[in-house]
Amino acid sequence: MSFFGFGQSAEIDIILNDAETRKKAEHKSEDGRKDKYFLFYDGETVSGKVNVTLKYPGKRLEHNGIKIEFIGQIELYYDRGNHHEFVSLVKDLARPGELTQSQTYDFEFTHVEKPYESYTGQNVKLRYFLRATVSRRLNDISKELDIVVHTLSTYPELNSSIKMEVGIEDCLHIEFEYNKSKYHLKDVIVGKIYFLLVRIKIRHMEIDIIKRETTGTGPNVYHENDTIAKYEIMDGAPVRGESIPIRLFLAGYEMTPTMRDINKKFSVRYYLNLVLIDEEERRYFKQQEITLWRKGDVMRKSMSHQAAIASQRFEAPYNPEKPPNQNSEDDS
Repeated sequence: MSFFGFGQSAEIDIILNDAETRKKAEHKSEDGRKDKYFLFYDGETVSGKVNVTLKYPGKRLEHNGIKIEFIGQIELYYDRGNHHEFVSLVKDLARPGELTQSQTYDFEFTHVEKPYESYTGQNVKLRYFLRATVSRRLNDISKELDIVVHTLSTYPELNSSIKMEVGIEDCLHIEFEYNKSKYHLKDVIVGKIYFLLVRIKIRHMEIDIIKRETTGTGPNVYHENDTIAKYEIMDGAPVRGESIPIRLFLAGYEMTPTMRDINKKFSVRYYLNLVLIDEEERRYFKQQEITLWRKGDVMRKSMSHQAAIASQRFEAPYNPEKPPNQNSEDDS
């Protein structure tokens, strides 16, 4: 819109060089809407063209320079005025002067560091974008193009199982075990629950996956818990010596990799929460953090073998004479 004759006299478009072949990924915006964006990884080059199209051919456009920026920034919703930039690269496309016709400018940001995953949460947003600007004396003309960044990991060397107990003295003793503590986003949580002592009437049992987003520091820390998944293990009363297998597929849920202390601004952690409810509606629960990671294309060859061994171990029939957390010499 033009006020008193001062309107934008040119339009800007940013076109990526590999726009026709580059993969796109869905990403949720602040309002919960999902859109598709061009997908990039750490270290990839970002290149393309900036088209500056004059709205009124033949009319000169004076400017104080044309530039393009590649920016990675964190925005905390309770501090909207401050954008914390962790990546900021600038390329000058044209010196101050004037345009008499539409122009196209090439740009390239080589092997750009993109250290964190794109994220939109309850209280924070981490985004990467290109911004082209025609600088003018009164009102700049600019255009932004958002991209999505995924961080990839390889199979962790150390991935020990999780063993925990839930107990009420002389009333309840439950042991539960998960096959590992670190899972990729398409993984399967395999485990077993053992009822060693049951003297209260349990009506319902479930496992929840909880995402905890932490923003801020010191007195200004905000925690947001979001239940990602609920998995019913049992509906009815168990008996002593009974064991219940668990298989929870992660691929159907919207999750990100675990993000710890990102640029000292926020964290995203995931927890398995075992919940028991008795006939008097009393709730007993035990929580354990798990680490989530995004699987890269090049994986260690031993991964599938290790996963198969772990899965077999947890799907073996339960022997009540042998405590579940002790290994015989043959197992070692």
